[in-house]
This record gives sequence, C-alpha cells and structure tokens, in this order.
Amino acid sequence: MTPTQGLEEEVVRICQDLIRIPSVNFGEGKGNEKEVAEYVAASLEEVGIKTTIYESAPGRCNVMARISGRDSSRPGLVVHGHLDVVPANADDWSVNPFCGDIIDGFIWGRGAVDMKNMDAMIIATVRDWSRTGYVPPRDIVLAFFADEEAGSILGSHWMVDKHPELFSGCSEAISEVGGFSVTVADGKRFYMIETAEKGIHWMKLTAHGKAGHGSVMNQENALTRLAEAVAKIGNHEWPQRYSTTVKNLLKKVASVTGKAYDEKDLRPLLLEIGFAARMIGATLQNTANPTMLEAGYKANVIPGSASAVIDGRFIPGFEDELNETITQLVGPHVSVETIARDIALEVPFEGDLVDAMCAAIIKEDSQAIPVPYLMSGGTDNKALAKLGIIGYGFSPLKLPEDFDFVAMFHGVDERVPVEGLTFGARVLKDFLENS
Repeated sequence: MTPTQGLEEEVVRICQDLIRIPSVNFGEGKGNEKEVAEYVAASLEEVGIKTTIYESAPGRCNVMARISGRDSSRPGLVVHGHLDVVPANADDWSVNPFCGDIIDGFIWGRGAVDMKNMDAMIIATVRDWSRTGYVPPRDIVLAFFADEEAGSILGSHWMVDKHPELFSGCSEAISEVGGFSVTVADGKRFYMIETAEKGIHWMKLTAHGKAGHGSVMNQENALTRLAEAVAKIGNHEWPQRYSTTVKNLLKKVASVTGKAYDEKDLRPLLLEIGFAARMIGATLQNTANPTMLEAGYKANVIPGSASAVIDGRFIPGFEDELNETITQLVGPHVSVETIARDIALEVPFEGDLVDAMCAAIIKEDSQAIPVPYLMSGGTDNKALAKLGIIGYGFSPLKLPEDFDFVAMFHGVDERVPVEGLTFGARVLKDFLENS
C-alpha cells in the first residue's frame, strides 16, 4: 500500500457519497443542504474533528470546524467549499444525475466538478491527518457553505455577517475552480490558479406599458419594449477590457506557444488554450446575458408590464461601465432593479501561499506550468473578502487533454476523472502541509 493509497481511495468514495445526496439549490431561497451537511459533519466527527452546523434558514445548512495548527500565532487559512448544486434534468442525462457511479474512469453526477470533488478532497485530507496524528503548520478553518449557487445569501454571506468570529485570525482562503490543467502546444500543461474573479450584478428589467386587448394597435406594448431591451443587451458588443491577471496569463500563453502578444487585441491567443478559451474569453470584457423572461397571462391580453433577468458580470474596475451601458441600452420605458450584486476580486500571483500552490502542483507533475487567471464566475471568496481574507481558487485537477472541463459546470453529464481527483487530493494535501 502506497503512502497515499488510503487518501486516494477515500476521496473517491466520499465524492461518490456526496453526489448521491441531492443537495439541489433551485434559487429564490428554495434548497436544502441538511442531509449533505449532516454527512460532512459525521465524516469529520468520526475522526475526532469537532464540527458545528449553522442553519441560516430551514434546511439551509453550513458546516464549520477549526483544526489547530502547530503555530497558532500564524494567520490561519480558510479551506472552503459549497454543498449545494444546481438542478439537473434527468431526461437530458445519459445516467441518473445523482448516481455517483464510476463509468469509463469518471465519477458521474451533478456536483462532480461543481464542487463536491473539492469537498471530498478536503474531507479526505483532514481525515487522513486525524488518523495519522498529523498537525498542520497553522490553524485551518474548514467551511462548507450553503447557497453558493444562488448568490450565497444563506451561505457564506450569512456566515460572515452572523458569525465573523469563526474566521478570526485568518488571512487567506482557498476554494473552487483553480489548479486545473489545460494542455497547450507540444503537450505542455498550464495549471490555472484563480487569483481574480469578475464581479456579479444580476438585474431584473421591468418594462411598463399600456394594457389592452390583443386585437387592437398598441404602441405602448410592455412586452415589445422588453423584447427590444433584451435583444439590445444580448447582442451588445462589449469593448475589450484587460485586467492585470488576464495580461499576465496571456503573456505566458504567448511565451510558451511562440505566438504574438498584442494588447490591441488579445483574443487570438485564446486559440492556444483549448477548452479554457470560453472561460477566459468571457474575462476579456464585461458580459450581460438575458437568462429569464416573464410576461402575460392570456393570449388576447396585452399585459401592462413584462420582466426579464440579466446576468451581468464585470471586470475588476469596470462595474460602472457595465451599469451605465445597461441603462443606456434599455431606454426610458424599462426600469432596472438589482437582484444580487457582489464585488470583483483581484490579487497578485505572488507570495508564500501562491509559491506553495505552485510547488505542490509541480511535485506531482514536473511538466506543470502554473499560471494565474481571472474567473468569469464567482465564489464564496467574495464573502470572505469582507473580513479582509484574501481568496484564491485552488481545487487541483489533472485533466485529460480532450476533456471539456468548462462544459461540466452546470452542464449535462457532469463528471470528473478519477485519476484527476486522486491527483488533486495528493496536491491539496501537500499544499496544506507546506503552506
């Protein structure tokens, strides 16, 4: 038995178990993480790690634990994940979305990459420590949050607002969507470490007009006004806006691939980074995507109002540009209401913690090239930032060259490679023991 065999077997088992507990978040406060939270708490308690479940609303559960390190005078590290997953339509899938089965070397099911794989890595690592008596170099705060898939209102934001003392003494944090591999020219592998996140502005548009009979002329049709506004937003060509993180990433891409680096237009370099091009492409500009529509109640009645939801994401430093552009596009007959808003984040790709991430990856893959990237979505690191905690995305995975990792997020037939998961568990353990 190799030194890490127990860790690797357990991370696979735990990931399967977590997927088989459907902790679906339907949005608008509708979700339930209680069963999966109890599983996590029991897994930690079984090896002597004291845990507490915090219920922010009925069934909306967050799990917290603190592991004392050898030097508690050092700033602590928050290691966190979220327990909720987005819905899955079983009719669209090749398998039961909550089967957790291993098929063709992959663990299948909703949450396999977002983000029960990382939850499993965390749990397997600290269970291994408890069994062997290992004490980490500094305090580790474990946080498993609710509600991340609907703005984190009942999860990390609630915990930070109601129980900030649980994070006392912590200066840094790690969580999802970072440390995954992307194969580029000549088989070289980038490992994308998330050091920045776009900000979030979810908006409800409401068009106002004149209600009336569907058979008569109506130049004040709310639905028409809404449709025009939504089309303008959906078809708007946003200007390129390059953050420091994006520039650093694409400079490295150019260097490794031998391609030209031209800040007049960095989009050609996206061709060199495979599946990551869609994710990185969305970080070269602000975005605003229509996602929901609601209007009318009868075929022959023109409604007096109609509404839509827009998912807006802004580059660090360009929130005002997003909001001003949306206002201009919708025109005078459509109001804009904020549903949810959260900050953009950006930190340098440097320092002891980043060095430890890079070293842990390179130890397991000598050909690795760690690079920073700006994430198009957001994580619970946004909430922790309110406490001055600097967050990174670091849930390491070594991925097959032809595996479309980005398509797995909220996608059909979500799955994670078993070998990638066990690689991640080894890297995470090494990182936590040397950070």
